[in-house]
Amino acid sequence: MRDSCESRRRCIMSDFVNITAAILAGGLGTRLRSVVPDRPKVLADVRGRPFIEYLLEQLDEEGVRSVVLCTGFKGDQVKDRLGTTYRNLTLRYSCEQYPLGTGGALRLALSLLESDLVLVLNGDSFCDAPLDEFASWHAAHRSSATILLARTNNTCRYGSVQVDDEGRILQFSEKTHAQVPGWINAGIYLLSREMIESIPTVREVSIEREVFPGWIGRGLHGFRSKGLLWDIGVPDAYAQANAEFVKTRPSE
Repeated sequence: MRDSCESRRRCIMSDFVNITAAILAGGLGTRLRSVVPDRPKVLADVRGRPFIEYLLEQLDEEGVRSVVLCTGFKGDQVKDRLGTTYRNLTLRYSCEQYPLGTGGALRLALSLLESDLVLVLNGDSFCDAPLDEFASWHAAHRSSATILLARTNNTCRYGSVQVDDEGRILQFSEKTHAQVPGWINAGIYLLSREMIESIPTVREVSIEREVFPGWIGRGLHGFRSKGLLWDIGVPDAYAQANAEFVKTRPSE
């Protein structure tokens, strides 16, 4: 069993060792300010640790070695806390001088993204999904951009994503008051460098509201995972994460 786990570990590392990961960590966190007033939300304590450390551990366990942190609001605190290395990860920073949104922040960091395929994570959510399967699915479908999707019993806070049988994304549905099950954006993406280059520069751009809808029909896919999604974007979700968060796929 140990040999089998080690073999799988080497296989995962071969998928990600040459891929740069980017963590979108520059949000203002206005909705969370009432409970986390003094720091960026990626440094909010969850069960005694800064939330971003769970993301970095996930990347390290998957074999990633290079990470770019896209910071903004109080970004100096992130750099002071994490420095230039974390476990086996090399950390670099792209700091926006004014709010650029998730898409604009990623485009700003382009010169630091050294791989043709980039793994992107939202800094305020964690999905315990098998990223090796995600990468393999992305490659098999020859996708230009793939969003990792999670299943939820209530899409009203997130909006939902509609995909066809081949995983091609057909539509992003807006948030509604209806409490219905569906697939949602889990905040993890595999994006080709060419697609990132197409994001507008020098202005605020939302990757969720502007970029992804514009990529429908241009090779945008959704990988339907069984991973459990946690986020800390609003006080209720943050409180739930502090009470219940646990990694369901521990390091081997």
